[in-house]
Amino acid sequence: MLPAFTSLRHFATNTMRRAASEFRMTVPWGEMRGQVWGPSNGRPVLCLHGWADNCGTFNTLIPLLPKDWRFVAIDFPGHGLSSHRPDGCFYNFPLYVADVRRVVEALQWKRFSIISHSMGGNVAGIFSALYPEMVDTVVLLDTYGFLPTQLTEMFKNMRKGINDQIQYDNKMEERKERVYTYEKAKERLKAANPSLSDQSADILLERAVREVEGGFVFTRDFRINLKNIVNYSMEQCLYMISLVKAPVMILLAKDGLFKTFVLPDGGVDKILKSWTEQKVTIVDVEGDHHIHLNKPESVASIITDFLQSHSPDKTESESSNNQSSKL
Repeated sequence: MLPAFTSLRHFATNTMRRAASEFRMTVPWGEMRGQVWGPSNGRPVLCLHGWADNCGTFNTLIPLLPKDWRFVAIDFPGHGLSSHRPDGCFYNFPLYVADVRRVVEALQWKRFSIISHSMGGNVAGIFSALYPEMVDTVVLLDTYGFLPTQLTEMFKNMRKGINDQIQYDNKMEERKERVYTYEKAKERLKAANPSLSDQSADILLERAVREVEGGFVFTRDFRINLKNIVNYSMEQCLYMISLVKAPVMILLAKDGLFKTFVLPDGGVDKILKSWTEQKVTIVDVEGDHHIHLNKPESVASIITDFLQSHSPDKTESESSNNQSSKL
């Protein structure tokens, strides 16, 4: 079934100068939601948000990108306005990759570009390794595309994740949604994401909370906070990088995630070395983890130039010329 594009929305923020239509797609456990910009025949670009965020994270960036491109930004299951996974189910990267595959199948996209942030970048990396024929370009915003875990920690994480899920399931009937005032919800969101500006927090809250009697409750599924039971070793991550065929740009914020979050055992150097062998483009910019949302003007032209330099038409033309020169 093709997704329905309904409920044209006009955002009031000064930075949102383009209308976005609401993306709705049926899945076996409910629906996936998101936003769409641009003409239906425009260059297809899928936008993947970070952990505990939602597709609103692209609300200030997309208006600064080419208006003749087709952007689809999704809320991952358990985030934003998308349905939560069924009771008893886990949240992990393979399932997020499957979510992306469902979306592009419904959109009938055979080949597309990806702009991704944080956790969304890890999903983009794995998807690009599994389906290299479908991805023509990848932009990774403050993420390396893969997040290796030490072998000694992988099975500890699995055990903890399973135990946490079972404990959560056993207490479901006792669990009640906590109701906040809007300002308290905003305070909580900013406490968990110190890099968010006031305006950015308001943008994310459009899809991160819903109004109930007495205030607001968060829309995200608490289970996204449980330990991920599916981790990848450094060896697995390096192998997956070797499978990626699309041109990749890694855009790292100098005060971003990896200033405080350090990969173990020289992981950054190993990941970057592997990407360098793939001729990845690495760009350092001033800013924080949510630079694309807080200060989109500082990255918009960089992203546009990179994607335009690797447009599908140009790539196909170069491929044809290479084939002709071999004849």
